[in-house]
Amino acid sequence: MKNLGQLMKQAQEMQSKMAEMQERLAAEEVVGAAGGGMVQVTLTGKGEMRKLKIDPSLIDPNDPEVLEDLILAAHNDAKAKAESFAAEKMSELTGGLQLPPGMKLPF
Repeated sequence: MKNLGQLMKQAQEMQSKMAEMQERLAAEEVVGAAGGGMVQVTLTGKGEMRKLKIDPSLIDPNDPEVLEDLILAAHNDAKAKAESFAAEKMSELTGGLQLPPGMKLPF
């Protein structure tokens, strides 16, 4: 029974650390850019969009596709950075413990 109590205590500590990490991810911001920085997307570490900045010279009503493509590229850049940041923080939390393929945290 002593081992079960120890295991429960460790699970509670991990749950507490996970909640703290979620708060840190929500507070952290990453910026993705495209078009030489003319389009910038800011996301939280959890992937929530906070800001979109567009250089006014890109706004051409006759050619919206260019702007659309740059927004997508900037968003994808920011998303990759947010995922990398979250993976780094998760690695710190789990002490480098590798999860089985296909399993991602936070759930």
